[in-house]
Amino acid sequence: MTQFAFGHVLRIKVNKTVNFRFQNFFIGEQLTHNGDNYQFLPFGFSGVTVNRTGDGLEASLVFPNNTLSRPWGVDAIENSYVMEVEVLIIEDADPSTGLTATHTTVHTYTGVVTGGQWDEATLNLELSSVLDAVGTDVPRRSLTQDLVGNLPISNSVRLQ
Repeated sequence: MTQFAFGHVLRIKVNKTVNFRFQNFFIGEQLTHNGDNYQFLPFGFSGVTVNRTGDGLEASLVFPNNTLSRPWGVDAIENSYVMEVEVLIIEDADPSTGLTATHTTVHTYTGVVTGGQWDEATLNLELSSVLDAVGTDVPRRSLTQDLVGNLPISNSVRLQ
């Protein structure tokens, strides 16, 4: 009988720099994946579905509301952190041998934190990507003069 073990690694980017790396499979251990070390943090990842027309559902990450997630959780919501989640097949589920083994990546999801909520027990983060623009909001971006040049100050604009 073949058995598969699935786990996740999470990279949290702040200003295009990876500030945090977490994994949710080896409890209390540090996992090495593609040369990077990932600390244990229990979290759940769900909600990624995309069909042929391109519309999809927002993904969500659920963390315990504790001293590991609280320092950056609220800041992630307020500053739209980028989260990269890899779904892995763990070939060797034994922590004594599997912590540095090669793990197969099934799927990678990259999203921007577009909202969230927390209570006494959990911190929930909602993630959206540009691929989710058909079914949900495009990640927030404002039109500024630096991005698009001079903006018209009247509504009577004509193209010639």
